[in-house]
Amino acid sequence: QVQLVESGGGLVQPGGSLRLSCAASGSIFKINAMGWYRQAPGKQRELVATITNGGSTNYADAVKGRFTLTRDNAENTVFLQMNNLKPEDTAVYYCNARLMNSDYRWGDYWGQGTQVTVSS
Repeated sequence: QVQLVESGGGLVQPGGSLRLSCAASGSIFKINAMGWYRQAPGKQRELVATITNGGSTNYADAVKGRFTLTRDNAENTVFLQMNNLKPEDTAVYYCNARLMNSDYRWGDYWGQGTQVTVSS
């Protein structure tokens, strides 16, 4: 069984910062990519940022220059540093991992979601 454990969400004022973390564990053979998606009320889930095994990053236009995604491959962990947060960043943030499990099958796995609220 694969588990993604998220932490770091919370309430922050506009202009503030939060750092999300996501650690993947369990029956993992290798990870191809990890990242974050978010879903605001009444909206579709959207890409925030992803990073591949080779270190290539992809950011949504709305967060470029404000969010930074890094990884610790030894711990199968990614970190999303979110700076200059805006009210429109308010959403449930979901960690995602695209990986090969111990049965050598590729699949997408998701965390339970962590709430980020940006409000004064």
